[in-house]
Amino acid sequence: MTPRERFLAAVHRQPTDRPCVGNVVSAATVYLMRDSGCYFPAAHLDPEAMVGLARTSYEVLGYDTIAPVFSVQHEAEALGCEVDWGREDMMPDAVTHPWKTADDVRIPDDFLERPSCVVVLEALRRLKRLYGEEVAIVGKVFGPWTLAYHLFGVQNFLIMTLDDPGEVRRILTGLKDLPLLFARGQMEAGADAITLADHATGDLVSARMYEDFLWPIHCDLARRADWPFVLHICGDTADRLDAIARSGLPCFHFESKVPPERARQSAGDRIALAGNVNNPELLLRGTPGQVIEAVQRIRAARIEIIAPECAVPLTTPTENLKALVEGALA
Repeated sequence: MTPRERFLAAVHRQPTDRPCVGNVVSAATVYLMRDSGCYFPAAHLDPEAMVGLARTSYEVLGYDTIAPVFSVQHEAEALGCEVDWGREDMMPDAVTHPWKTADDVRIPDDFLERPSCVVVLEALRRLKRLYGEEVAIVGKVFGPWTLAYHLFGVQNFLIMTLDDPGEVRRILTGLKDLPLLFARGQMEAGADAITLADHATGDLVSARMYEDFLWPIHCDLARRADWPFVLHICGDTADRLDAIARSGLPCFHFESKVPPERARQSAGDRIALAGNVNNPELLLRGTPGQVIEAVQRIRAARIEIIAPECAVPLTTPTENLKALVEGALA
């Protein structure tokens, strides 16, 4: 199988010739920046630099995927947030949160023509021209919960969930079509699948809150998308994995706070799973041998896509990232 065929088969829980290895969030590191000559912040803002750094996932690490969107802030800037685009060793961050109420929620008609969106779409077009059907190209969009964090501020939005749940529902309703808009643009530009990152982490959002506010929206996105979405939620998601498996989304990317065996048991055969190699303890500070051991456990749990649990720390050693492929082939 080609890497693209292998990844797409794994997303749909179909047989593969060997375990799939990929990263559907971000595999960028300072070492891969030096290998490619493409650095942050340019790799967030310039399509040539974005492509150059993204290619290392396939060309250097040997993954089945190339995921060129490293930041969580592209939509936020297009919607009016002021963004600090960071530096070589620091990810971008929104420094302003311009919206105050649901009445402020507006999706501009020219959203896909705004610079922070254009760079993503152009990078995807270039990657498609470079690789064609060879490797899986994975785009990325953010769900309404994450977008609300950026536009309203995390603390302000979470307070709203307690003080004014009706306002929260109006906000989420106003934002729920944006992931479809941006995802469709990315698919037309050349993506093979789209990561849907929506950070309703268990540390901040209870399972009841997730099922009440956000799960119906994820179900709706699954029904309306004619492309494969890979849902990503950070943190411990064991208490909502059954709901996620019932959403209709084809694949869920999960973190190491959920043991792979428990994730498989909760998900059953209803959804493909991607993950869940620990970032801070194994990939950042561990050894290749320890990473390979973790991969063997993930394989034994029948997880379809072996992947880092989230965007990798920027100083992660390259040999540890390569060890995912070594473990998959062992």
